[in-house]
Amino acid sequence: MIVLGITGNIGMGKSSVARMFEELGAVRIDTDAIVSDLLGDPEVIREICDLFGDHVLRDGALDRKLIAHTVFSNSRLRLGLENILHPRVFAAVDERVADLAKMAAPLLVVVEAPVLFERSYQNRFDSVLTVHTTEETALRRLEEKGVSRVDAQKRMESQFPIAMKIEKADMTIDNNGTLEETKQQVRQIHELLLLLETQHGSN
Repeated sequence: MIVLGITGNIGMGKSSVARMFEELGAVRIDTDAIVSDLLGDPEVIREICDLFGDHVLRDGALDRKLIAHTVFSNSRLRLGLENILHPRVFAAVDERVADLAKMAAPLLVVVEAPVLFERSYQNRFDSVLTVHTTEETALRRLEEKGVSRVDAQKRMESQFPIAMKIEKADMTIDNNGTLEETKQQVRQIHELLLLLETQHGSN
């Protein structure tokens, strides 16, 4: 079994690429879903309120938009939030991978990890893939989803430059082109990883 970490910067298509691998038969571990569940956990809510203050609560639930807006303007709070969430996220990922390893497991598991290099998580994966576009392409796509350019730029500035992530990755996907062009790259990488895993398993 190969566990592939998929990273990149905001708006560059990590989630889309992960879903393309899933369509080809890979198991996708949805870290966004894990985070969403955690943000409803009473212990996590308490820790986040201790960090941000009770003003981030609305009727007993976290105001996720307010938190997101705040952390991309305040690196201390962003790192504090990551320190609360990330150990729990990776504990859930590790548990899921361990469960898959006990079964007639799939050959490929894909995990989205937006700040993989920023937090030195690359050694948690067998291989790392960076999805990239130009910054302008990412900003345009985010604006089409309703994210303001100012907010999008703040979020980008909180992440490593995409050129650094391309350099550090084992493989990359250029997501500047058409959907079919991206899918073709995904298919090629999927075939390569399956071949490598098959060869490894036969040794």
